[in-house]
Amino acid sequence: MSRTRTGRRWPLVVAAVLGIGLALAPVAFQMFTRAPGGGRMLTGFKPYMDTATIEGFRRDLAVIDAAHAQAQPLAGSRYPSVQSFDRQWPGIDADMSSMLTTMQGDITNYRGVAALPPFALFPWFFVIPGVLVAGVALSLLRARRRRLPAVRRHVALAVLGLGLVAAPLVFQMFGRAPGGARMIDDFRPFMTQAKVTQIQGYFLTIGAAEGQLRLEVLPAAPKDVPVDAIRDLNRQWPTIASTMAPMIGAMADNVANYQGIAAMPPFTLFPWFFVIPGVLVVGLAAAARAGRPADQHDLAASPERQGVPS
Repeated sequence: MSRTRTGRRWPLVVAAVLGIGLALAPVAFQMFTRAPGGGRMLTGFKPYMDTATIEGFRRDLAVIDAAHAQAQPLAGSRYPSVQSFDRQWPGIDADMSSMLTTMQGDITNYRGVAALPPFALFPWFFVIPGVLVAGVALSLLRARRRRLPAVRRHVALAVLGLGLVAAPLVFQMFGRAPGGARMIDDFRPFMTQAKVTQIQGYFLTIGAAEGQLRLEVLPAAPKDVPVDAIRDLNRQWPTIASTMAPMIGAMADNVANYQGIAAMPPFTLFPWFFVIPGVLVVGLAAAARAGRPADQHDLAASPERQGVPS
C-alpha cells in the first residue's frame, strides 16, 4: 500500500494566529495615528537638521552673548528688560547651546530615519503581510480538510516569511532604527510643552532687552563705553528672530507628534518585529509540510482523485 504525506495542521493554526497578530499590531501600538505624526515631525525638522543651519544658530547666539557682555555695565535699575536679560542670559545660552549640540549630534540619525519609507506606510507593513500570512494559512487548513494538493500554498507561506525577514535588510533598518531610537531619547528633554514654552519665553526676554537697548540705553550711554556689539545685535536681531522663530514653531507644532512616536516601542525593536515573525512563518510552513503519512485508500477518496482542482 503506497503512502504519502498530508502534513500537520497545528503549524498552520499557529501561522494564522501569528498573521492575525501581525495585522493587529498597528492597532495595539496606535500606529495609524502615531506613525503619520512621526512623518510630520521629520518633515517639520528637516530644515534645521543640517550642520550649516545649526552653525548659523551658534553664530546668532555668539552675537547675543557679545551684546550681553557690553550691556552688563549698562543694566541699571532704570532698564528692567535689560536687567532681566542680564540675569537670564547665562541659563538661556547654556540651554540653547545644549539643544543645538544635541541636534547636531543627531543629524546622521535623523537622515537615517528620514531615508526609511514614509512613516504613514509603516502600519501597512504589518497589516498587509499579516493578512496574507493568515489568509494563506487558513487556505491551507481548508485544503487539508478537503484533502486538496497544496504544495504551492506551502511555498507561498514560506515566501511570505522570507519576505518579512528580508524587509529590514532591504530598508537597512538594523543600521537606521537604533539611530532613530537614540534621536528620540536625545530629543526627550526639550520636546515637551513646558520646555517649548520656556524657549519661546527666552526670545521674548531677548527681544524686550534688544528694544530697550536700542531705544533707551544706547542714546544715554557714555561716549567712552563700547557698544559696537550691542549695535550688532540691534542690526541683526530681526534676522536672528525671523530665523530662529520657525525652528521654535516647528518644535511647538510637533510636541504631540514626538510624544506619539516616543510612546511606541523603541525603534531598535522594529527590525525584529519583522524578522522574528518571518522566521517563525518559514519554520511553520516547513513543519506543516513535514506531516504524517496517509493511506492510499484515503487518498483515493480525496477530491483531487475525483478531479477536483487545487
